[in-house]
Amino acid sequence: MKTLKRIAFAVLVLVLSGCAQKDLNTKVSNTTGWNYFDERTTNFEALAGVGNVNPVGMVPIQGGTFTTGEVDEFITADRNNPHRSVTVSSFYMDKYEVTNLNWREYLHWMQIVYGPCAPELVTAVLPDTTVWREEMAYNEPYLENYFRHPAFSFYPVVGVSWKQAMDYCQWRTDRVNELALIQAGIISYPAFSELVPTDDQAYKDEWETMTGYTMDEYEVVNPEDPTTTISMYRPSYEYIRDKFVFNTEKYLLVGDYQPESGKHPKLDSYGSERKVNRADGILVVGYRLPTEAEWEFAAYAPVAGEDGLTIEGKVYPWSGYHPRNLTKKQQGQLQANFVRGRGDMMGVSGSLNDRYVITAPVDAFMPNDFGLYNMAGNVNEWVMDVYRETTNQETSEYNSFRGNIFTRAKLVDGAYQVDSLGRIEVEWTSKDDVRDFKDGDLASRIPTDYPLDTTGLGELATVKFDPTDILAPRISKDTRVYKGGSWHDRIYWLNPSTRRYLDQDKSSSTIGFRCAMSTIGDQIPTEPAE
Repeated sequence: MKTLKRIAFAVLVLVLSGCAQKDLNTKVSNTTGWNYFDERTTNFEALAGVGNVNPVGMVPIQGGTFTTGEVDEFITADRNNPHRSVTVSSFYMDKYEVTNLNWREYLHWMQIVYGPCAPELVTAVLPDTTVWREEMAYNEPYLENYFRHPAFSFYPVVGVSWKQAMDYCQWRTDRVNELALIQAGIISYPAFSELVPTDDQAYKDEWETMTGYTMDEYEVVNPEDPTTTISMYRPSYEYIRDKFVFNTEKYLLVGDYQPESGKHPKLDSYGSERKVNRADGILVVGYRLPTEAEWEFAAYAPVAGEDGLTIEGKVYPWSGYHPRNLTKKQQGQLQANFVRGRGDMMGVSGSLNDRYVITAPVDAFMPNDFGLYNMAGNVNEWVMDVYRETTNQETSEYNSFRGNIFTRAKLVDGAYQVDSLGRIEVEWTSKDDVRDFKDGDLASRIPTDYPLDTTGLGELATVKFDPTDILAPRISKDTRVYKGGSWHDRIYWLNPSTRRYLDQDKSSSTIGFRCAMSTIGDQIPTEPAE
């Protein structure tokens, strides 16, 4: 009898818990009692449960609390990273650093789309290969081959500025979302055949009538008679920028992307066709650089053990406190690509230690506990943050970040504007730029781009700050943080808490990057990588 009572009680609990869960649903409002998706009650679409779109090439990282900041005291080091406990939300991070092959794909797309009509846009995405040049080293083979030769395809791209990396993140977002809509049957593949030059005058006239745009006309040598020329036609830059190039925000705000015959558009609750929106769960949130807090958290990988506790005070991304592997199978092998000592880039012939004189493939060495490769050594990595010495003393306790500019889509006469790359243009006011907020350094707010009388200064005439002012600030709102240590660094810089800085439009042979992405809704349930 007692057993039956226990069973009845358990069933009652389950029923009641089920009722409680049904209070929050997408059929009936729990506050007004009106039905959703009902033409008699305004046909409101109640959407819920749309989770995160798992981005290709990324690792899900469950957020949490951890102690950021230096773990060892070095008397000669900058005092710019004191201990502090912070919390980061769950996010995604690239498993590998962005490779030369990844960047060549980006460059190829830019050449195909913008090459003939706006070559300056293609030039702007080229990595600076001259970063390999050194006055007292013969590195010309790297300058000529590192970026383009297939032998280096899976090596990290370098010579890329912070601004270029951010543009790549936006381009990647648009290409991923464009493909997602294509695969969902919402839009068609872009008609790259339109961009192939033609000498067909009738096709040109028909195309211009149909699109309302003009084609660019230019002369080329007649292949059948080299003494003459023929006219060729290609869609104008304005058409490519406004109509051809897919941009996520442009699609959501103003895009007139219509499904072709046979495609399957989204329908609203009345059965009318509509564009996909973010609530449909098809589009990714957007690729970006990680914040400094996210990067440091991902590098340390503070995964709790069975007792619910995590290791504090780790020195490197891998387990333990030594640069060499202590396991029996791989004992003595170095766990990252860095400089051991003066003139020792990879060890001695016949017994190389890290095996690479410069960078290594992005999948070299063992991953950390989150499954991320080369979070120490190989190349330093850009993060989103603006550099300030006092960042850790001022930023929020959760999702810490310095570098916000609160933007809005630019409207002119009620119409959204697009920038040179076909993206929705944004604007902001001075109060929306909070990169200097509580930075504790009034000198860094002094503008140093003022005009100067540079008569007789020679090469110094190109310097933006007053060359006679030794107190002029060198750290500005465009100075960005990079972390991780590189193939050219001593082991000190392999500690994830160390931080350095460089102007956002400069680049180096030791700096690359990887992308991150925010999550939406619930935190990611992540298990340690095996």
